[in-house]
Amino acid sequence: MKDLRIVFMGTPDFAVATLDALVKHNYNVVGVITAPDKPAGRGRKLQHSAVKEYALSKNLHILQPTNLKDETFLSELKSLNANLQIVVAFRMLPKVVWQMPELGTFNLHASLLPNYRGAAPINWAIINGEEKTGVTTFFIDEKIDTGAMIQQSEVIIDEKDSAGTLHDKLMTVGANLVIDTVQQIEKESVVTTIQDDSIITKDAFKIHKDTCLINWEDSVENIYNFVRGMSPYPTAWTVLEQDNESLNVKIYTVSKEKTDVTEKPGTLIASKKEVKVSALDGYIFLKEIQLPGKKRMDIKSVLNGFSFSENAIMRKPL
Repeated sequence: MKDLRIVFMGTPDFAVATLDALVKHNYNVVGVITAPDKPAGRGRKLQHSAVKEYALSKNLHILQPTNLKDETFLSELKSLNANLQIVVAFRMLPKVVWQMPELGTFNLHASLLPNYRGAAPINWAIINGEEKTGVTTFFIDEKIDTGAMIQQSEVIIDEKDSAGTLHDKLMTVGANLVIDTVQQIEKESVVTTIQDDSIITKDAFKIHKDTCLINWEDSVENIYNFVRGMSPYPTAWTVLEQDNESLNVKIYTVSKEKTDVTEKPGTLIASKKEVKVSALDGYIFLKEIQLPGKKRMDIKSVLNGFSFSENAIMRKPL
């Protein structure tokens, strides 16, 4: 059995579950590397990352480098004398960092590699209508998400899963997979599998504001998957045009009905209880939306204080 000295690297909530699992399994976490504090909110107060908050609560040694190649940071990292580094939802590491520990540096990625390499694997798996996804541990190399795989766990995607609910499922399964991987490394029983690039069919490239724009000239199935794949973050959106006014509307939750339609895609039809928008082969029913300057609300609450006109349409920006 190897005596492990672990450095953990991560920033958001997704990474906290894994760090917590390592602590609860009594692994020796000699250092935690996370993002520098950032100003947030109206007061622009410096805010800690989720990982830093957790590390502080457990009195773990914290480093917050702005530059991962900085000599001061590298000497501090080396002085921790770690023999294993674990990365969950952090940033790309320079070779001098990931090559440092004797037992290597491995990463937890929220997909079944080699598919969905990149920044947004959870979102794209849902957007693309996948029925399953999973998590993979792999040893880091020079490229992004391409290293030799150690272990994988599959997770079923429910038809009602959003990016948020799937995130939470993968976070828990991922934490357990990291513990299994660490135990293999501890026992020196790791068997790796080289990723087969020939079977790649999907990427998980970074999402921008324009990527989140709903195309109403699509099928109800694709729009439904798109909205839940963007919910709650970064959130699908559209332009509501009515009475010579254009409003950017965020859409969080919808349902779908496949049926023959006569209206032009994007036509909005509102009653006292519901709002639906026509697509190519049916209707998308709006369940939770956010109007400009308002909070996220269910559609009944929206209808209590906002009127949709008979000429309202949903469209792309002009």
